[in-house]
Amino acid sequence: MSDVQNKKVRVARLSILSNTCLTMGKLWVGLTMGSVGVISEALHSGLDLVASLIAFMAVRQSGKPADESHPYGHGKFENLAGIIEALLILVAAIGIFTQSVPKLLHGGGELEALGLGAVVMGASAGINWIVSRVLIKVGEETESPALVADGWHLRTDVYTSLGVFIGIGAIKVTGYTILDPLIAIAVGLLIVKAAVDLIRDSMSSMLDASLPQEEEEVIKGVLTNHADKFLEYHGLRTRKAGPNRHVDLHLVVPRHMPISSAHLLCDRIEAEIREILPGVEVLIHTEPCEAVEEPRDISCNAPSCGTGSCVKGRCPVQNKKNDVNQ
Repeated sequence: MSDVQNKKVRVARLSILSNTCLTMGKLWVGLTMGSVGVISEALHSGLDLVASLIAFMAVRQSGKPADESHPYGHGKFENLAGIIEALLILVAAIGIFTQSVPKLLHGGGELEALGLGAVVMGASAGINWIVSRVLIKVGEETESPALVADGWHLRTDVYTSLGVFIGIGAIKVTGYTILDPLIAIAVGLLIVKAAVDLIRDSMSSMLDASLPQEEEEVIKGVLTNHADKFLEYHGLRTRKAGPNRHVDLHLVVPRHMPISSAHLLCDRIEAEIREILPGVEVLIHTEPCEAVEEPRDISCNAPSCGTGSCVKGRCPVQNKKNDVNQ
């Protein structure tokens, strides 16, 4: 297991440990107090625990090497986990709207005293903020959609708790109970945006969308650096599966270039792309140019130069066009 994979697994385990402790702690406090509100918070943390388990299994699965059933690897398990977690976030947002809209329509309603429940929610929000920050940071560093989604799942709990406390404070200052559902709805909309972004990012990989333009420009830049060794390239295709990138293209080389030379050229191009873009698999298909396309050495006076029977074995590409076609 690579260092990056180990780091992802450790962070996923941290999320499981945190949510297990919060679920058990809230349940114990809720049963001790006889508070339905705190018990419902324990059930909410239980849902977070399920999400953390999904992220952990996805991270473990995505780290497995390619096999006969999955020749391109298991990276998309993370995208699938990201979509599932985003849907769970949407469910949480719907729950917020279900509770907030009736209160908004009826003028805000009465606020319930939180008591010890407020302390539990505050502690939960603090822990979830720390863990979610770690999850999102590591998820972005390792390009793990499962960890990022799990981080945002915990972050929704933080925003919900903060919304409650801000609402209470605002009402105590202004006396307007209508602020409570308004703030809750604002938090719900923020959660919906996070869920939609997660779904969009994961779906683009599930549907084999191309890599971002800036990453494709990096690939083209590497090819341009070696443009004096081949004629042109075409059929560039890119996609992403979880944290893994896949690139393939066709490279047109002089028809008499030795196979070993063409292979060495492809190895150098692939190595440079991997050095710049982590987790990338590059496949280059080489093609010989047509005889009429064979570059002619302008310093060569042999009548056979550029006709397919170059006495030098292959014609240098000194007079090749400067631009490299995709």
